[in-house]
Amino acid sequence: MLPFWGVIPDEDKEYICQNSHAVTFPEGKNIHDGNECSGVILVRSGCLRLFMMSEEGRDITLYRLHKGDICMLSASCVLDAITFDVFVDAQEDSECYVIGGPAFAAVSERNPQIKIFALETAVGRFSDVMWVMQQILFMSMGRRLAIFLLDESARNGTDVIALTHGQIARYMGSAREVVSRMLKYFVNEGIVEVSRKGVKILDKKHLRKLAL
Repeated sequence: MLPFWGVIPDEDKEYICQNSHAVTFPEGKNIHDGNECSGVILVRSGCLRLFMMSEEGRDITLYRLHKGDICMLSASCVLDAITFDVFVDAQEDSECYVIGGPAFAAVSERNPQIKIFALETAVGRFSDVMWVMQQILFMSMGRRLAIFLLDESARNGTDVIALTHGQIARYMGSAREVVSRMLKYFVNEGIVEVSRKGVKILDKKHLRKLAL
């Protein structure tokens, strides 16, 4: 999970282990509120959501983290370039390892490989953030929803998207009413079926056309 692990000194490995701990976050738990250095979070299982929040309380999902993913934006003491508030919630019961921010920063100063890894990880996630902004600013709601459903289907390996309208809206940075109207249109077109279990894709070919 940590590509630099095999090349750093044993004393730094031990220092990281001494300053790491396993944590289980229940669904809905706020993990990082943007005002402190919560450390580097490694996801063992579950799902974490990173988002930004406006002064009015409206939030926009930047991206989600799943098993094997690493959160660097919760460690502002590691990356000085992080000058904006990012919030992290557990979207599911999640098991994580948390490396203390000051400890990670200290070993980063002694090992350029770690600093490069941290920067590359953060830059990769900024690409995800820019993709979200591009969707919100320049894409129609129909295309955005089609892309979202296809991505969720591919990630989970099923045509049933087990999410509520509200959850979909939150992940897409939209309003629940807007998502519900668009899903109703998809239902009328025979593209999806909506039930209490979630959204079932019926016509993936049509959905792919909408996503282009």
